[in-house]
Amino acid sequence: MSTPSRRRLMKDFRRLQNDPPGGISGAPCSDNIMLWNAVIFGPGETPFEDGTFQLLLQFDETYPNKPPTVKFVSRMFHPNVYANGELCLDILQNRWSPTYDVAAILTSIQSLLHDPNPNSPANAEAANLYRENKKEYTRRVREIVEASWES
Repeated sequence: MSTPSRRRLMKDFRRLQNDPPGGISGAPCSDNIMLWNAVIFGPGETPFEDGTFQLLLQFDETYPNKPPTVKFVSRMFHPNVYANGELCLDILQNRWSPTYDVAAILTSIQSLLHDPNPNSPANAEAANLYRENKKEYTRRVREIVEASWES
């Protein structure tokens, strides 16, 4: 069944295939275009460097007028990621625009790994360490980076 949401997701997928942004990849599940698996590689020059982080994107028929539900499947220690893997990211909430596509969502998440926002924490412990004890924050992030290699 072709709907505007499904056609848009096919367009997003083609764009990701033909012009993939560096360090991210994503594709719909083989039997469900509304459910996507994605991978973000930790950005260089950050504690997340060398990490391979898996995400799940769940779309519904309101896309692209409403954002998908996005969550990390991989363990994540980050000021803007909840314990259940969900993200506190403005473009997935109050700053969503139908002009965003899957590549834009994944690129925004990648840049959030690079530049956390400790003033809007989803994980208070990570936010406090990020602000007050960068060495311990980095150590904790490196643990999840190493764990990301095993999944």
